[in-house]
Amino acid sequence: MDAVDRKILAVLQEEGRLTLTELASRVRLSVSPCHRRLRELERGGAIRGYRAVVDPVALGMTFEALVFVTMLQEDRETLLSFEEAVTRIPNVLLAQRLFGDPDYLLRIVTEDLAAYQQLQDDTLSLLPGVARMNSTLVMKRVVDNRPLPTAKPASPPA
Repeated sequence: MDAVDRKILAVLQEEGRLTLTELASRVRLSVSPCHRRLRELERGGAIRGYRAVVDPVALGMTFEALVFVTMLQEDRETLLSFEEAVTRIPNVLLAQRLFGDPDYLLRIVTEDLAAYQQLQDDTLSLLPGVARMNSTLVMKRVVDNRPLPTAKPASPPA
């Protein structure tokens, strides 16, 4: 991946709805080479997809919690069962397996505290292999949906 590919990625992360002509202009390429590079970035997996970033408040999702999950045991079958179950819960926006304790971090949104309590009681508490869950309520998002840095890391001095 060269500097032009990184520039394409940087521009698209900020403005994913640019036309190919606008993108080519921003990265100082003609349309055909820009299109080839874009398709190669897509085929190679650097660009995993395109989507709209929706404000949760617009959908009435005003309550957000971070849930730390500690498992009873960490055998492969238990972890895979837990992970598969978590992927089926639409309110889980992020699920990450962690080193150490806790074992998982979940980012969950709901309409309000009552909806979160119902999700906790009816769904989260039934997840396979869970020893305990600790919830922390999000007061404010300071950094959210930030584009990935695309600058090439500096080489260490020789």
